[in-house]
Amino acid sequence: MKKMQFKTESAKLLDMMINSIYTHKEIFLRELISNASDALDKLYFRSLTDDGVSISRADLAININIDKEGKILKISDNGCGMSEGELEENLGTIAKSGSFDFKRDNDQGEDVDVIGQFGVGFYSAFMVADRITVKTRVWGEAVGHMWESSGADGYEIGECDKESFGTEIILHIKDDEDGESYSDFLDEYRIRGLVKKYSDYIRYPIKMAVTKTLPNESGEYETTSEVETLNSMVPLWKKNRSEVEAEEYNRFYSEKYYDFQPPARVITQKSEGTATYNALLFIPESAPFNYYTPDHEKGLELYSSGVMIMECCKDLLPDYFGFVRGIVDSQDLSLNISREMLQHDRQLKIIAKAIEKKIKSELVLMMESDREKYEKFFGEFGLQIKYGVYSDYGMHKDMLKDLLIFKSSAGKYLSLKQYTEGMKSEQEAIYYASGESVERIEMLPKVEKAKNLGYEVLYLTDEVDEFAIRVLESYNEKKFVNVTSDAFESNSEENQEEIKEENDKNSDMLDFMKDAVGSISAVKLTSSLGNHPVCLSAEGEISSEMEKVLRKMPGAKDGAPKATIIMEINREHPIYEKLKALYASDKDALSKYAKMLYAQGRLIGGMEIEDPAELCALMSELMMK
Repeated sequence: MKKMQFKTESAKLLDMMINSIYTHKEIFLRELISNASDALDKLYFRSLTDDGVSISRADLAININIDKEGKILKISDNGCGMSEGELEENLGTIAKSGSFDFKRDNDQGEDVDVIGQFGVGFYSAFMVADRITVKTRVWGEAVGHMWESSGADGYEIGECDKESFGTEIILHIKDDEDGESYSDFLDEYRIRGLVKKYSDYIRYPIKMAVTKTLPNESGEYETTSEVETLNSMVPLWKKNRSEVEAEEYNRFYSEKYYDFQPPARVITQKSEGTATYNALLFIPESAPFNYYTPDHEKGLELYSSGVMIMECCKDLLPDYFGFVRGIVDSQDLSLNISREMLQHDRQLKIIAKAIEKKIKSELVLMMESDREKYEKFFGEFGLQIKYGVYSDYGMHKDMLKDLLIFKSSAGKYLSLKQYTEGMKSEQEAIYYASGESVERIEMLPKVEKAKNLGYEVLYLTDEVDEFAIRVLESYNEKKFVNVTSDAFESNSEENQEEIKEENDKNSDMLDFMKDAVGSISAVKLTSSLGNHPVCLSAEGEISSEMEKVLRKMPGAKDGAPKATIIMEINREHPIYEKLKALYASDKDALSKYAKMLYAQGRLIGGMEIEDPAELCALMSELMMK
């Protein structure tokens, strides 16, 4: 063995490698297994181009061995191996990647998928080992070589006996320290979990002897050791959709996301070209219990060539599709040196945009082909889509507007497209009404009038609904109009002129009533209330329902924008004649009637009574007369 020094500012760089680059110590196993996979790919590629190398893919494997007593963890492969010169070049030079050079110099094709890029992953093993020994032998050579190092002091290199070709990495695991447990990496269960987490889809089998307690022929239990393959190897998302049964997708989803219900929809996507990737996505049947809490994290699992890079990549999903679960695997991603995070580049944005469009198209297809399932889905996740329409100043409204559905006065859910296609020929707007529930909305006088005139009304029952509608402004060139607002015109032009004349004629009385109530902008006459004597409507941008929502916001009760309220009196109701009579004979009584009617309008509209004590006193006084 000859003593050598690293060909860089080794002490400083290696210290940075061990303490700074990687977030979690467990990453070392992912890096060593990825290097072993690269070595197997290189030998397999050589077998395709060199008649002297006779080996099949089925012969290639990665093996893990644990020696708890000796505190040794071994990762070995029967891949290409390294010569003495390659050992010195690849392991003696930090950040020298033989795999990167191989990728650059060879067109491997689809059967070969080399992972390594930076030439630093190997040194992550020093996070858990105080000494590393590498034994390796090149295919076709009789003599093996060994590399050994305890860290920044340098390394030794020389010949060694090795029975088979390939590479064996021997980690001498550190002693446990206060707050740091290294012996965990000598635990079978821990190693199995790390392989499953990071390297489950490495295309070669990862094998390890696993301890089992099984009954023998006499019925007694005995402990045995049996070699098992720890990884799945072939990712489900790389298979053609036609090759996979629905039950296989359901089982994968259930095991991975701990959901006992099958997904509402499975989405597969493959793309080649500007950004090459495979995606396997799931739309859940039901929202997780914490979905609408800060604890819920949106994002997709991100893989690069079958190796997990991130458990939850938020950049791949917009918030309004945060309910989607799944996996994206791409070999084109620009990773940082630790391969734990992404550089935010063009490819990532292209993939995210394509996934967004795919999710939308699948939801539209579900709406059209399985309406019952879509309505159930919207009941679970529709609120998130509505918030998506409203958020970011309506930036996403064109993406999401066709996914919206609302309960209508016809007793069914309608999309905006269906509503506009079913509008009356003379109808100029999309009519809607807001309230806490369908039952409360149907009690509104103007909703009753709109239905009597043959107009269908959309019922908006979520707090965000009207805000989202206001952001949309229109759909298919039809504006949205709240039937409870002053903008809703349900009378003929002749009737409108007649009402205008009567309003002008009784303007003094109406102004008196306005002043008596005090918190409204006007009192006016109407004939659009059916059998109801009064209603409150709003004019301007803020409706009474929007005001209620805004007042609920923290610290906004007193400073929240207020709706401009108009009290409308039904001129066809007997109460109107009573009001005119009181104005002529008893203005004090008229003042009390005005306050009573205002309170009645608030109750019908689902609003709080501003002064319940005053209302009770007025009711008692009128009852005693």
